[in-house]
Amino acid sequence: VQLQASGGGSGQAGGSLSVSCAASGRTLSWNVMGWFRQASEKERQFVAAMNWRGDRKSFADSVKGRFRISRDVAKTTVYLQMNSLEAEDTAVYYCAINSQSTISKLADDYDYWGQGTLVTVSS
Repeated sequence: VQLQASGGGSGQAGGSLSVSCAASGRTLSWNVMGWFRQASEKERQFVAAMNWRGDRKSFADSVKGRFRISRDVAKTTVYLQMNSLEAEDTAVYYCAINSQSTISKLADDYDYWGQGTLVTVSS
């Protein structure tokens, strides 16, 4: 499975940005796609995840109510819409997938990772 993340870039606090992650290869073997982020000199942290059916979603408390996660089944792509951006959202954002039946917030539970895309929010 290959994951290609795109989007992100620079934005202002209070504004919006989005990132997307396109999956290719043996995509039928996975069930959950998640987004993690890693700020400079900090550990990677969970942001959001959803199952491919779209009926389960999970968000970190820090982004709840501001970020939305969605997917396009036909394009095997998952999107992360980031609204009301804060300077603390600045990080490299990674998408990842696993084949588990439940949504995990632990990076170690994910099997495949995208290359990461930088999001910078200025205040």
